[in-house]
Amino acid sequence: MYLSSTPRAELWSRTPKGALRFVAASAVVWAVAAALLFLLVPGLDSFPRLLVFSECVGLTMVVCVVLLQRQRRLERLAAGTRWLLTGVIAIPTGYLLGHQIAFLLLGEPMRLVGPQHISLVPILFTVLVGGLGLRHFATREQLAREATARAEAQRLAVEAQLRLLRTQLEPHMLFNTLANLRGLVREDADRAETMIDRLIVYLRGTLAASQTESVPLSREFVQLRAYLEIMSLRMGPRLTFRLELPASLEDTPVPPMLLQPLVENAIKHGLEPKVGPGHIEVIARATDAGIEMRVDDNGLGLPVQDREDMGHDASASPERSGYGLRHVRERLQAVYGPDARLDLERLHPAGVRSVVFLPRDPQTRREGRP
Repeated sequence: MYLSSTPRAELWSRTPKGALRFVAASAVVWAVAAALLFLLVPGLDSFPRLLVFSECVGLTMVVCVVLLQRQRRLERLAAGTRWLLTGVIAIPTGYLLGHQIAFLLLGEPMRLVGPQHISLVPILFTVLVGGLGLRHFATREQLAREATARAEAQRLAVEAQLRLLRTQLEPHMLFNTLANLRGLVREDADRAETMIDRLIVYLRGTLAASQTESVPLSREFVQLRAYLEIMSLRMGPRLTFRLELPASLEDTPVPPMLLQPLVENAIKHGLEPKVGPGHIEVIARATDAGIEMRVDDNGLGLPVQDREDMGHDASASPERSGYGLRHVRERLQAVYGPDARLDLERLHPAGVRSVVFLPRDPQTRREGRP
């Protein structure tokens, strides 16, 4: 059985090219049927005449099927009942009306098919071919519905996975920030108060982001600025930063808090342990293949383990490629599929570049995901 929320599958293309292809395929099928009837029942009629009657009957039947499948009352019925009723209506209608059209094309007097003109062989043959055709359409619809149901189930699974990743990630960010604030309260109450004000702004934006599957890239940069301002209060003049977002990319939808772990890692593992000033840049730019966002820092650089893993699986490292980067990769895969990626690069003379690439036409936006 199918999910009640699964939309009806389209069996016939609505484009002129698709409709023409469908009519041509139907005409070929009924031409083959006429040839089989001519070979199996010698002397029934000439092949050209059989061909005309077969095409008229077949195409009329196809038109009836198409029209019946668009009736909303029939859509409420179970698939088997609907196709059975379609056959009961379409096959006799196609046979009778198709004969009248054939008489008209052949220039013969139009007449009802009375007992003196009835031959059971063409009738049974028409029922057989029409029944097989309806069976083909019913099977196509079933396969299309199953594919739609699988895609919907996959979409729901990805959304559930994404929600789980976000619920794991957001407390992680909050705990780090509160730990920084706790240390600052003891050192400078005024700066702590300012940090609390910035934290309120940051958490308000985080709460709004947690209630949606995607946010404009401009909002993501607003969140990053709030976080970096908090951290600059914590680190003082040791931390400077720059954010660069072209106006053309401001409305690009991205998963919320996507770049946050990269900025956190740059500060925690690169800039905080470093002696002296540190700088971090977050820059987005459009490329021919999609959107590239990079986070650069001039910190301590990659640990030895990460250097070895850069060419393999950076998610294996316990440090810069740990919790945060693993979740970024998982979210990219869940939302964008295999075409999206997160790469780490060494900068010279020191520092790390984290590059997030989002494809222009991602396969996983494929199912209505953000």
